[in-house]
Amino acid sequence: MRYLIFLFLSINLFASTLHLATSANPSRLNPILATDSSSSEITGFLFNGLLKYDKDLSTIVGDLAEKFYFEDEKTLVFKLHKNIKWHDGKKFSAKDVLFTYNVLISPKISSPYSANFRFVQGVEIVDEFTLKVRYKEPYFKALETWMMGILPEHILKEEPNLMNSKFNTNPIGTGAYKLEQLEYSKNIILVAFDDYFEGRAKIDKISFHVIADPMTRFLMLKSGALDVGNIEPMQYERQLNDDFFKKFNIYENISQSYTYLGFNLRLEKFKNPKVREALSLAINRQELVDILFFNHAKVCSGPFLPGTKAFNEDVKAPLQNIKRAKELLKEAGYDEKNPFTFEIATSNSSELRPYAAQILQHQLKKAGVVVTLRVMEWQAFLNMVVFPRKFDSVLLGWGLSPTPDPYMFWHSDSDKQGGFNLVGYHNPKINKMIEESQNMIDSEKLNASWGEMFKIITDENPYLFLYIPNSITTVNRDIKNIESAPIGIWHNYIKWEK
Repeated sequence: MRYLIFLFLSINLFASTLHLATSANPSRLNPILATDSSSSEITGFLFNGLLKYDKDLSTIVGDLAEKFYFEDEKTLVFKLHKNIKWHDGKKFSAKDVLFTYNVLISPKISSPYSANFRFVQGVEIVDEFTLKVRYKEPYFKALETWMMGILPEHILKEEPNLMNSKFNTNPIGTGAYKLEQLEYSKNIILVAFDDYFEGRAKIDKISFHVIADPMTRFLMLKSGALDVGNIEPMQYERQLNDDFFKKFNIYENISQSYTYLGFNLRLEKFKNPKVREALSLAINRQELVDILFFNHAKVCSGPFLPGTKAFNEDVKAPLQNIKRAKELLKEAGYDEKNPFTFEIATSNSSELRPYAAQILQHQLKKAGVVVTLRVMEWQAFLNMVVFPRKFDSVLLGWGLSPTPDPYMFWHSDSDKQGGFNLVGYHNPKINKMIEESQNMIDSEKLNASWGEMFKIITDENPYLFLYIPNSITTVNRDIKNIESAPIGIWHNYIKWEK
């Protein structure tokens, strides 16, 4: 007995743990239902897709799929790795992929990711480790669709309601880590999966500390209680000393995301395009970037990110013009006696967004616009504001893939429960352009179509596109084998050592 106790203590003494923070409790640890940032981040360690981007964001490579190829323009073949296991030891196979596809197209599921499979005609199992995916027509995102995490058929095949399943808090995946402990508002602990098909991760555990307050997260990082953390530009420039930089390495890249102010276009007050244009002209985007980011961000000019083929460099962000903003508001029926009034709702999960809301409030006041603010905890913000669409405007952000899919955010069909068209944007011309672009194989035509969409959406001001922040990540110098790349630092996390 004494020997066993000693052995247990020795194992724990020498086990390595990576300490991270998340701003909110994950809502569902299920890759097809993980729409909030906390859930998405954690499920990324627990599940795999068939494919993924390489570290340079330039090529799609295999993940659960060992090989893949197009048999013709509408038929995609996957050859799966044969040595993959689920966290419970069961063998992964083509049945799991077919099951996940069937779940995603089921009317019982409310998932924004289901839209990615609307062009799939069917999925056929050829043998235990081979599948054929047949498309109704050529689809420009056919490969990227299969980056979605795959679910275990043997666990969920009898599940009557996946939306409320126990699986969502007790997941079984194929990922490099498996869930060991889920303690809401405290700790979420993942442990390395011994039988991971690419080799066991070198760090034994990942501990996510649930910390809603950004300042508390920052202080924990400074004290060394966290190993990895994102910091804001003001913290980087003004609140860190030499001792911190001796303990931490800094990795900075432009993020694959943007922040926006989105108007609820279902409300009468925002249906007038003159009002939306006035609000756009009343704000100073560059001032927002200067105050909040100290040159660690750039102004966002539209719905697709710089560096992608969808970006339209000819479209420039509007410059502040208070005089013209007041004229447009007057034409819409608003003046000093009858000011335009609305609320900005946002979350405190990001330290900067409440400050951004205050700056916008101040800027809009110069044009006679009266803005009230509502700042909420992230989960309450999602459940009470975003999901039920109960807002005037929301200050939020989107992370985008290198190959954007306008359908998810800008098509009328995505204005539904679980969809990402949060603001209720409806434009028949954009709908048609999106539908026509889906099966464009000619890259020049596709890029031109995206560029035109970029201009139309930006001109209509469903959002005020604000800024694209840099991602500033700090990593404890005790963590070895970090390799920064365009995709970020996490692409080789199974090789990290501590």
